[in-house]
Amino acid sequence: MADSFRLKDQPASERPRERLAALGADALSHAELIAILLRTGLQGANAVEVGRQLLQKFGTLQALAQASIQDLQKVRGIGRDKAVTLVAAFALARKMAGELQYESPVLDNPQNVVRLLREQNLLKSVETLSVLLLNARHKLIRIEEISDGTLDTVLVHPREVFKCAIAANAHAIVLAHNHPSGDPTPSAADIQVTRDLIRAGQLLKIEVVDHVIIGRATATRAKDYSSLRELGYFYA
Repeated sequence: MADSFRLKDQPASERPRERLAALGADALSHAELIAILLRTGLQGANAVEVGRQLLQKFGTLQALAQASIQDLQKVRGIGRDKAVTLVAAFALARKMAGELQYESPVLDNPQNVVRLLREQNLLKSVETLSVLLLNARHKLIRIEEISDGTLDTVLVHPREVFKCAIAANAHAIVLAHNHPSGDPTPSAADIQVTRDLIRAGQLLKIEVVDHVIIGRATATRAKDYSSLRELGYFYA
């Protein structure tokens, strides 16, 4: 097959690096972008083909981004150095998504919360509770990750949540966590924890603005999140 040739033997217009330089990254396929990171393939398969093999093995970019160095090395043509390069690239993407590259957002609605946290939550394989600390105008001060749970449970104590809020002199907080299953429907435990934290916040005079659960949208579920405030679980 023509694409089994070494990339350097192909016309410049067909090589991923030259295509990216000429057309931009969005013009390249996932396999071509991965090939740029890999740099070389192996005998009988160029870097693009190795990129395709990676995508076939892991199924999605999200799964590939979660793969360990050891998992990546199980693919023929991926040695330690290439595996490290891939892990580093995906780690940079996560860090970039988590940076606040604009004025601290106002987090007075669940849409803004999800927009801020969506990308980093997609890559988490266990539930993680984040507390978004807000000032008096509901602008973000910073985000604190309080607890990593099992696949379907987050254990959290009000003391841990409000300790960081008090230290930051926060006037309000938003709770947010992910459901790795993709279904953002709140569990009975989610509802109980929320009510406990609302009561604790009232005593401390720190408002709990919302508890947002982030999942994934599907063909039958347009929204990828649930807001417990919108669902009516907050007291008036």
